[in-house]
Amino acid sequence: MKIYTSEHVFDHPWETVTTAAMQKYPNPMNPNVVGVDVLNRHVNSSGQLHSDRLLSTEWGMPSLVKSLIGASRTKTYIQEHSVVDPVAKTMELKSSNITFTNMVSVDERLVYKPHPLDANKTILTQEAIISVKGVSLSSYLEGMMANTISSNASKGRDAMEWVIGKLNDELEDLKATTRGGIRTTMAAAAFVEK
Repeated sequence: MKIYTSEHVFDHPWETVTTAAMQKYPNPMNPNVVGVDVLNRHVNSSGQLHSDRLLSTEWGMPSLVKSLIGASRTKTYIQEHSVVDPVAKTMELKSSNITFTNMVSVDERLVYKPHPLDANKTILTQEAIISVKGVSLSSYLEGMMANTISSNASKGRDAMEWVIGKLNDELEDLKATTRGGIRTTMAAAAFVEK
């Protein structure tokens, strides 16, 4: 078993980061995620948003790994459950693979919280537990997977920045459209009054 952990600080408020996290896929930084299906989404009596999603991924597994685990297919599925608590300002996301579970299990947990010293920043803590069983060189494979998770975590943070940029652009476009609409309405009202 290998455990991967990391911490990252986003220079954006918690509300912005959690909005981006819910809209992270698809993105050009993680092209291996080829589909996201929302299976269930509800708000409980405490106001927490619970979401269950199914992620379809296309692994670029090295041929050595394919031969060791006896796999020819590369499409895998991941189940994800997230809880967004707007009162406590936390978002917890747990995911685990549901493909190849008899040989490989990857359980990941991400938590987004406001930075305790700066409300305009958000702390992401990430932990992944990787376990390969029933194949030779399992420790080696766990190490390879931990390195892949580390690389993907970096791509994931870049993807979050990309989504936040898109959200900010959309907000600016909306503001410009709204300002233009108000000016047009005011001009039309002034013309009617004359």
